Amino acid sequence: MEAGFSEMRNELQSRDALWRRIQLEYKQLQTELLKIREYKDMQEIQIKHQSSCVQLTEELENKNADLLPLAQSQACQREELNKIRNHVYQEEQSHCSEQERMKTEISDLTEEFHQKEITIATIMEKATLLERQLKMELEIKDKLLAKQQLLDFQYKVIKSENTHLKEMV
Repeated sequence: MEAGFSEMRNELQSRDALWRRIQLEYKQLQTELLKIREYKDMQEIQIKHQSSCVQLTEELENKNADLLPLAQSQACQREELNKIRNHVYQEEQSHCSEQERMKTEISDLTEEFHQKEITIATIMEKATLLERQLKMELEIKDKLLAKQQLLDFQYKVIKSENTHLKEMV
């Protein structure tokens, strides 16, 4: 997008330079025209130089004929230059708006990301706490199971002793 802007600016600068050259040439031609008119006036006073005056007048008319398309071209180029400037301005405005929208979106996403990080950290803390609680409960249940097994074993031993004693009695 930046390359497009540079290209448009370069095009504008080259057209501006062309416009200035045309204006300079136009001024030079006007100066020449004034000189030719002065010369023509002098020629009219001197009748013997009349043929020269006709030639200068023809050259002036030719130059005027050459200037007319240049003036028309200059107007068209000025219009085109204005269109290009407007387009560049609109593109720059659009680019700035897009940048602002992206900055806002990035800011929102960053805020959302931080909130999710906080949530994840909280969940991790709770998970760690629950894991500790589960380990403690497992240890207690293991101890109770071991006690239960010991009591079962003792019960079986006593039962077998009772059965043995009953048989003896």
